[in-house]
Amino acid sequence: MIPRYSRPEMAKIWELENKFNIWLEIEMLAAEKMDELGLIPAGAGKNIRAKANFNVDRIHQIEKEVKHDVIAFLTSVSEHVGDDSRFIHQGMTSSDVIDTAFGVQLQQSADIIIKELDGLINALKQRAQEHKMTLCIGRSHGIHAEPTTFGLKLAGHYAAFKRAKERLIQARDEISICAMSGAVGTFATLDPRVEEHVAEKLGLKTETVSTQIIPRDRHAMFFATLGVVASSIENFATEIRHLQRTEVREVEEYFSEKQKGSSAMPHKRNPILSENLTGLARNIRASVTPALENVTLWHERDISHSSTERLIAPNSCITLDFALNRLTDVVKNLVIYPERMKKNMESMGGLVFSQRTLLALTSAGISREDAYRIVQRNAMKVWNNDAEKSLKSYLKDDELVMSKIDRAELDAIFDYSFYTKNIDYLFERTFG
Repeated sequence: MIPRYSRPEMAKIWELENKFNIWLEIEMLAAEKMDELGLIPAGAGKNIRAKANFNVDRIHQIEKEVKHDVIAFLTSVSEHVGDDSRFIHQGMTSSDVIDTAFGVQLQQSADIIIKELDGLINALKQRAQEHKMTLCIGRSHGIHAEPTTFGLKLAGHYAAFKRAKERLIQARDEISICAMSGAVGTFATLDPRVEEHVAEKLGLKTETVSTQIIPRDRHAMFFATLGVVASSIENFATEIRHLQRTEVREVEEYFSEKQKGSSAMPHKRNPILSENLTGLARNIRASVTPALENVTLWHERDISHSSTERLIAPNSCITLDFALNRLTDVVKNLVIYPERMKKNMESMGGLVFSQRTLLALTSAGISREDAYRIVQRNAMKVWNNDAEKSLKSYLKDDELVMSKIDRAELDAIFDYSFYTKNIDYLFERTFG
């Protein structure tokens, strides 16, 4: 990942130094347990723990010759340990180290992402409460439908990210796996108690049947979960982009005093953060299909998944961490224009009350088909005259309508409070 979209804490997880440190810890834990079990000379595990180390540059140098990263790593470690190094990696295969370490890295990444989700969820809750009763128009197909509140809009996104957190917790649990069962997964050269010890110390669970690698359906679920989170990010970002359009202008990303919107047009204030989030979401989702395809591997082990994971794991985790942090800032600093929302809501001459009028006519004894035709006939007059005259005015002039509904009832129909009567219930259901 490029530095522009990387945050230090997450990026550090995917640096070689961290990966090799996890590899080293796995090897030392395994050696200590083998020592305890009497599988290697007494004291060898303690000696390995005391002396084991590595040098990243040296690992690269060795790998150029041996063309194998784990062997290069073990050779570098052995140069620090000395004679007892022959008991490092006893009965183990490369995947025992690589896959277990990969699980640790994904677990570490998930912890950060969950923390970022908490920040976003809290920000959405705060802004939703702030605008709980801020009326705005709800749209279907991009067209004015009926009134809602901006707080309820935000509450919907809050609920989506709460679900995202729950899925990620489950995905974290599913990916937190240790597999140290030796070649083709039979434990023929490695005591199962070594695996259990390493798993416990690293906060992992043991794989049921690992073959020589951890089954990739676990990883597919993890990256698919990241993809769904990314889609929820894009969903919110797209809403902001639409609402910031000049013709709408109900909300606006915060624009700082010295910020520039365009190199050519000094008046521009563009939704650049939301557009950026849309692009980042696409990048994260691009990792889902390769992760799904990695599930299909040859027999007990192949490495067709390896190159893919070296790319998609850091890319997806680092990008999602950055995107969640950016979206949280967008939510916290979002500029909201209630008066513009009200103006837009009223711009269609009361057409938003068409369903209430329809229901009133059916309650007055008119068939639904006839009532729909009557309301639509009057609504299209408003639509075609660009709201120079309101729906309410046309209805008052319609003798058939007024023969079924008196003026007081008609006035009551055109009351915005009707649409907020259950907002408290919805907020209680959402936030508790």
